[in-house]
Amino acid sequence: MSETPLYLRVADDLRARIESGELQPGARLPSVAELIEQYGGSNSVPSSAYRLLVSEGLVVSRHGAGHYVRGTDTPDLLVRQHRRRSEDSPFAQGAAEQGAVGTWQHESTTEKASEATAARLGITAGDPVMHTSYVYLADERPVMIAESWEPLALTGQSLIALPEVGPYAGVGVAARMRVLSIDVGDPVERVQARPATRAEAQALGITPPGAVLAIERTYYDQATGRAVETADIVLRGDRWVAVYGQVPQV
Repeated sequence: MSETPLYLRVADDLRARIESGELQPGARLPSVAELIEQYGGSNSVPSSAYRLLVSEGLVVSRHGAGHYVRGTDTPDLLVRQHRRRSEDSPFAQGAAEQGAVGTWQHESTTEKASEATAARLGITAGDPVMHTSYVYLADERPVMIAESWEPLALTGQSLIALPEVGPYAGVGVAARMRVLSIDVGDPVERVQARPATRAEAQALGITPPGAVLAIERTYYDQATGRAVETADIVLRGDRWVAVYGQVPQV
């Protein structure tokens, strides 16, 4: 009788941990390197195990950020709360704590800053910026979109120039800026409730003119006051509540 392939044993072990409740919905699963250290074999072993679990609907894969246990029921209402010291994605971390798997799609391009973007970043119109478009999903359903701009004069020669590529892909703005020894503190946000545009409604899977929460956010270097990132964030009004500040620990 032939021996069970190693990747199937890895998949069986992970499946058992998920089905027993040891690994909860939204939990991040061991990395490929961690599984190789535990079980041995090559990269193909954990990769094949995860492909199997993804095909079974137990696991969600996010490029550049690993694998997560799929949520069973996405919460009807998601809470958005700023996480100043988060090293991982604030969105993925917050979604996981609420029982959902947070993933996102992205596209980055180098552009010349428009007058509006330049004014928000404190640079000259036409200066180069990195523009990144995002679609955020909770259990693979779109719940938020965003457009982000960063001045390439600040990030262009660093490992964080492309927000979703390289060793710091997938982490929040605050964590990425710390790579440049910049402490951004809390962002400045301007929040407005308004009807969704047709493009926003299409991206978020709602019927126009459904309500959205629109946030104009800018991060600043606390030492110099210089803007380091600005973004337009649009959340489904029927799926989100925003919480500002933290309850003191006593």
